[in-house]
Amino acid sequence: MSVRLLTSAAALALSAGVASAEYALTILHTNDFHARFEPISKYDSGCSAEDDAEGKCFGGSARLMTAINDAKARSNNWVLVDGGDQFQGTLFYTYYKGKLAAEMMNQMGYTAMTVGNHEFDDGPEVLRGFMDAIDFPILMSNADVSREPLLADVLQKSTVIEQGGEKIGFIGLTPQDTHELASPGPNITFTPPADAVQGEVDKLTEMGVNKIIVLSHSGYKVDQQVAENTTGVDVIVGGHSNTYLANDDENADGPYPTVVNGVQIVQAYAYGKYLGELNVTFDDAGNVTEASGNPLLMDASVTADEAVAARIAEAALPLEEIRNKVVAEAAEAIEGDRSVCRAMECPMGNLVADAMLDRVADQGIEIAIANSGGLRASIDAGEVTMGEVLTVLPFQNTLSTFEVTGATMVEALENGVSQIEEGAGRFPQVAGLTFAFDAAAPAGERVSDVMVGGAPIELDKTYGVVSNNYVRNGGDGYRMFVDAENAYDYGPDLADVTAEYLAEQGPYTPYTDGRITAK
Repeated sequence: MSVRLLTSAAALALSAGVASAEYALTILHTNDFHARFEPISKYDSGCSAEDDAEGKCFGGSARLMTAINDAKARSNNWVLVDGGDQFQGTLFYTYYKGKLAAEMMNQMGYTAMTVGNHEFDDGPEVLRGFMDAIDFPILMSNADVSREPLLADVLQKSTVIEQGGEKIGFIGLTPQDTHELASPGPNITFTPPADAVQGEVDKLTEMGVNKIIVLSHSGYKVDQQVAENTTGVDVIVGGHSNTYLANDDENADGPYPTVVNGVQIVQAYAYGKYLGELNVTFDDAGNVTEASGNPLLMDASVTADEAVAARIAEAALPLEEIRNKVVAEAAEAIEGDRSVCRAMECPMGNLVADAMLDRVADQGIEIAIANSGGLRASIDAGEVTMGEVLTVLPFQNTLSTFEVTGATMVEALENGVSQIEEGAGRFPQVAGLTFAFDAAAPAGERVSDVMVGGAPIELDKTYGVVSNNYVRNGGDGYRMFVDAENAYDYGPDLADVTAEYLAEQGPYTPYTDGRITAK
C-alpha cells in the first residue's frame, strides 16, 4: 500500500478507532444516472468522441468505474449505493430497458439502491426484471406493494448488511407522488416518507442495528424534512432533485454533507457527472462523530476503464443508425436545463410547445402545454442529431389533443406553478397562451393575466389543447385533464414532432418572448 493510501482520511479514522471503538465507513454514492452510460457534455447531453478526446466531456460508465475502484482503494471499509433513477434518459434505456444498468451496477459492485420514480416508467414488469438481474437489494419503504404480485414479498423496505464487523441498516424511499410521476400501476399505494422511515428505523433498532442509512429518491427538501421528523437515522443519501452539494464550489446548492437534526445528508447532482464520497465515523453507540467529503468530478482527469468503455461501445452499436442521423441545425445552444425550465419560460420549453402546437394547429387546437419534467437536457449549437433530440425527450410520449374549459386551463396552470419552490417537473411550458404567476402567493392562487391568442381567457369557453399523453392522463398532477372531452392520446411521438419542427426552421434560433412572466 502506498504512503498516499496509508494517510487517507478513512485509514486514519480506522486506525484511531482501534482504541476508541470507533467505526469508519466510506459511503460512495450516485443518483439520477438516467442511462448516461456514455460521456456527457456540459449540457448533460451526448458528447462526441472528438470532444471527449479534447477533454470536454464528463461522466460515463467507464470513468465511473475507474473512480469507484480508486475510491475503494482509498478505504478499507466502504459501501457503494445509489439514490434511484438509473432508468430512462437515453436510447440505451429505450433499447435495453434495465438490462444494461443491471450489468454495469453489478460490475461496479453496488451494495444497495433505492427505487426511483423512473424505475416505474415501464410498470412493475420492467422493475421486476431489473430486480431479478441485480446482485444487490433495491429498497422502497414508503409503499404498500402487497397487492402487486410482481413485487409483493420481493421488494424489501429495508435490509441489513454485515460490513467490517458491524451491522448497517439501509432503508429505501421513493417519491410519495410516484403514481403521478410514472406508471406504477393501480396495485401500489405510496405513503408519507417520514412515517415509513421511522417504522423501519424502529424495526432495525430492535434488531440491534445502530448505524442506519436512508437511500432516498425524494429530493433535497424532503430529505431535510425526513431528517427533522425522525430519530435514529444517521445518513441520507439523496436523489430526485439532482442537487449539487459541495464544500469548494460557490455554485453548489448547499454544503456536503448538509446536517439537519444530526443527520448527514448528501447528494451528487446527476447523470454520473460526480461520484459522491462521504467518510463517516461512528462511535460505539452508532452516533456519527465525524463526517466529511465531497463529490468527485468525473472530468477528463479520470481515466476511462478500457474494458467498460469497450462494453459500452459494443452496447451502442445497435443505436448508432438512429442516433447519428442529423435532423436539424441550431444557430445557438438551446437551453433546457432543469434549474431554468422548472422555474420560468425557457428556450427548450418554447421549442417543444411551439412544435406541438404547430403540428396540430390545423385541427382547431389553440393551446399547447408541456411539463418541464419531460425536458431532460439542453442541445448545443450546430448540427442536431436525433440522438440529441431523444436525450431531451426520452420518454416516448405521444401528442395528445383534447378540449377543456378556460377554467380547467387556469386550474392546470395553477397546478403547474404549485411546486415551483421544489423545482418540480410539473412547471408548465406553453404556446398559444401567456400568463403571469406570483411564486410568493399561496399555491392555487398564483396565476393571473391568462391570455389565449392575445385575448383574456374565458372561463366558460371550451379550448382545444395539445399536450403529451403523460400529462393528459394526469401525470405531474394534471388530474384536471383526465376527464377532458374528445381526448386522443395516440398522436405522433413527441421527439419526432420536435425533430421535424426543428428541421423545418432551417438553422433554429432559440428564444424566449415573455409568454410566462413572474411577478
